[in-house]
Amino acid sequence: MIEKDTIKLLRECDSGVKMGVASIDDVMDNVSSELFKRLLKDCRAEHEKLRLEIQTQLDRFHDEGKNPNPIVKGMSWVKTNMKLGMEESDATVADLMTDGCNMGVKSLNRYLNQYKAADEISKDIAKRLINLEEKLSVDIRQFL
Repeated sequence: MIEKDTIKLLRECDSGVKMGVASIDDVMDNVSSELFKRLLKDCRAEHEKLRLEIQTQLDRFHDEGKNPNPIVKGMSWVKTNMKLGMEESDATVADLMTDGCNMGVKSLNRYLNQYKAADEISKDIAKRLINLEEKLSVDIRQFL
């Protein structure tokens, strides 16, 4: 049971971290504030570090991980482009990113509760990813 829950939690973290990187990439060109850009770049770099750590853990179990759901990713892309098409501003990007962070935090907490038997390493990774999403959400409030 421990191994099964560990793999499932790591897969969800893998999907979440990939979604976070893609979301940042989708909006980066629309940000005008240098501070905002730096916050996003720093967060993206931390996501990449976690992605590599997740992959290392998945490799232990000979698992390839999980990509974000293509429908969810597509809907996110459409929402991003529609909102930015109506108003391209740092406030719009901050709003979109805050929504994404909140969804990520909610989902990851749900998976932490669902996969209680996961090992401590994978739980720690999930908690660090949650903290990263929460921190970005707080850091970019000034741009809302």
